[in-house]
Amino acid sequence: MAAPTQHAVCSASSSERWLHCTAAPRFEEQFPPSSSTYAEEGHLAHSICELYGRKRFTVMRPSEFEKEMQQLKADPLFQPEMLTTAQFYVQYLEEKINEFPAKPFVAFEIKVDFSDYVPEGFGTCDCAIIGGNTLRITDYKHGKGVFVSSVNNSQMRLYALGALKFFSAVYGDTIENVVMAIVQPRISEDVTEERMTVEELRAWGNAVRDKAQRAYSGIGATFEPGDWCRFCRGKAVCKARAKKNCAFEDFKDCIPSGKASPEQLTQAEEDGRDGIPTGVLSNAEIADLLVRAADLVKWYGDLKDYAQQEILAGREIPGWKVVAGKSVRAFTDTDAAFNAIRAAGYDDVMLYDRKPKTLAALEKLVGKKNFEAIAGQFITRPMGAPTLVEASDPRSAYSPAAADFGGVGNG
Repeated sequence: MAAPTQHAVCSASSSERWLHCTAAPRFEEQFPPSSSTYAEEGHLAHSICELYGRKRFTVMRPSEFEKEMQQLKADPLFQPEMLTTAQFYVQYLEEKINEFPAKPFVAFEIKVDFSDYVPEGFGTCDCAIIGGNTLRITDYKHGKGVFVSSVNNSQMRLYALGALKFFSAVYGDTIENVVMAIVQPRISEDVTEERMTVEELRAWGNAVRDKAQRAYSGIGATFEPGDWCRFCRGKAVCKARAKKNCAFEDFKDCIPSGKASPEQLTQAEEDGRDGIPTGVLSNAEIADLLVRAADLVKWYGDLKDYAQQEILAGREIPGWKVVAGKSVRAFTDTDAAFNAIRAAGYDDVMLYDRKPKTLAALEKLVGKKNFEAIAGQFITRPMGAPTLVEASDPRSAYSPAAADFGGVGNG
């Protein structure tokens, strides 16, 4: 989605948050909107995706494309990778367009209105494709830090409801099915999709209407901290989140202490603690605590970031201060330094290391397709280091046996 010129109180992009924590929209109004380099990079990447899409699926003069592309490349945040991810996005769209029996209608950057379900709800749908009785909407995400699935994704469902309204004047009730997809190529080339009938989608919209009204008005709204706090502007100073994370009483039921009674031993066996000494956590208890403590760790990081910003702004956080972190030495004049070392009797062969380019740099130099043809047989992708994640993570479970073989094949 391109950079918005204004923000809805209950935006589609923040809908996971306000559908859980209806107090969030009005609570966040206390804090100024903020942007980041990552967000600005995302907006630029979206613009490049749109441009490639219009070039491929609409009437566009080559000179017009080149002019717009040069303007985008002139942006200080431009990275060559954005061209690769945009091409992947367009390739995915083309594959889906070719699945329609007849040439479908394709549109980019559609301003959609879903205010029938969310007060003053509006947003921008990256791409809409309509063919036969099916509406397909696709959202591009440039981020690589957080995997976003289209399954049960409220943002995508709200966009779909808005798109149905937008196209109703032309297509009427002929659209019966909706497919929602998220393309996030910097994380995975596997595109997630969710399919719903229009009837199912509208039933979901009706079901969230009451929460949307409470979130918009603030009347009857409640705080409910959780994973959705991640992008809340007030997450560091939210009392509800602090209360939840400081409620250590919640942990007591997980941790056995003292000598176990016969009744407790019986319960321990039922809980999978058979043979585990009193005072030692079982694997089941560890699993529970990992979930409970996850937000505690995130919250502590948010608190530290906020406190540092306050101190740097000249405000006091009692008992805390900001110090200079570890720094790395650097030459003020590299050429002059090297000349001085040469003058001291050291040859250039001693001053420079000759290193081969990285695999990624060579691939950019040669081109992805040519590189695979030339050097693909010499490439392997070693299995990454084991990382603990929740079972819902879409990646395959780590296999020590596969790791022992040194890789998972070419690519």
